[in-house]
Amino acid sequence: MTTQTTRADDLAKATEAARRAAALAEAAERYARHPDYPHRAAPLAAAGGLWADVARAHAAIAAALPPTDTAGEED
Repeated sequence: MTTQTTRADDLAKATEAARRAAALAEAAERYARHPDYPHRAAPLAAAGGLWADVARAHAAIAAALPPTDTAGEED
């Protein structure tokens, strides 16, 4: 069964995915600078890159969808 999403749904998913990507990038940078844990930076950076891809995908889907009708009425 396929469920339809709205533009607002995909924008919310894109925002959340971008937030996760940024958090992972910050963690990767922190570990890359730490003398004892530089080996942890690459996996975190890779995961951040994947979340950035997810964010871009949801943003592209949202851009292709019609605007979300927040008022519930058409003009």
